Amino acid sequence: MTLRSDDKQAANSKQQTAGRRWLGVHAVRNLLPTAHCPLPTSFVLLFAVCCLLFATSCRRDMQDQPKMKPFRSSTFFRDGLSTRQPIEGTVARGFLKEDTEFFTGKKAGRPSASASAPVQTPAGPQPSGTSAAPALQGAAAYPDDVEVFPIAVTDKVVTRGKERYEIFCSACHGLTGNGDGMIVRRGFRRAASFNDDRLRQAPVGHFFDAITNGWGAMPSYAPQIPTEDRWAITAYIRALQLSQQTEQKEPAAASTTGTPATGGGHR
Repeated sequence: MTLRSDDKQAANSKQQTAGRRWLGVHAVRNLLPTAHCPLPTSFVLLFAVCCLLFATSCRRDMQDQPKMKPFRSSTFFRDGLSTRQPIEGTVARGFLKEDTEFFTGKKAGRPSASASAPVQTPAGPQPSGTSAAPALQGAAAYPDDVEVFPIAVTDKVVTRGKERYEIFCSACHGLTGNGDGMIVRRGFRRAASFNDDRLRQAPVGHFFDAITNGWGAMPSYAPQIPTEDRWAITAYIRALQLSQQTEQKEPAAASTTGTPATGGGHR
């Protein structure tokens, strides 16, 4: 009887073990995806959260990224500067200035005026009398300067040139271009008169070059006046020269026609 009870207990334990194994295998099968039974939604969400945690744990904040801020010192470079100098010959985007005549007032492909032309008389006082005149006149005195405007001269351009002229030029050259501006009346050196024959015959590139690079006692106005406004001022100077030339001819004609003729038959 004892042996039989022991056999029953052993058989029962084997059945229990087999049942537990079946339950475990069945549970694993339920977790594995099949054609008829995909992964549970909770398991997929849990797996995604774990991947997200692993991904975010390896990130670097933007404020901690390895970089060098401008104008800060650095021990990496020999000169101790974090900002590096551009390579020689580097041209910033939009500053290539391929149109030589527009940006310099000089003829394209011509050598510099200082190397090809004789020394010119700077635009300074214009004394009247028997002063020595330059050997060359008109365009021949400035062979490298353009004689035609590289822009279309319209009413809008001339109006803009008048505004810029009265701001930057009238203090020295005067509102009519005679070189009698307000600072000249206060004792400063007399500026050049645009109504002299020498400057009336000068090409338009000469005025643009003088505004850009300075001339005589006149400094460069390139930092204050953009390229387009320099050409606008040059156009207005040409308009001033024409207006003053017309006004000077009218009084001369009036004096000629108004003088009474003298003769024996006139009473």
